[in-house]
Amino acid sequence: MTIVLQVLLVLTSGVLIMTILMHKGKGGGLSDMFGGGMSSSLGSSGVAERNLNRITIGSAVIWGVVVVLLGLIQKFTI
Repeated sequence: MTIVLQVLLVLTSGVLIMTILMHKGKGGGLSDMFGGGMSSSLGSSGVAERNLNRITIGSAVIWGVVVVLLGLIQKFTI
């Protein structure tokens, strides 16, 4: 059981990293203070971006559940 959860944790971590890196920037960072954040599509979100959001949130929830389960398994085993 622990091995399966650890493999699932590694897989969801990779998916989470990739989906977060695939998101487009929303602005408001340090580069925007110096004029680097000129974007023509402020606030517009296409179908692909919404699906990417759903995949990111889903994988983050799975990742969190796996972390909690691994912690509980470690706490209750000797």
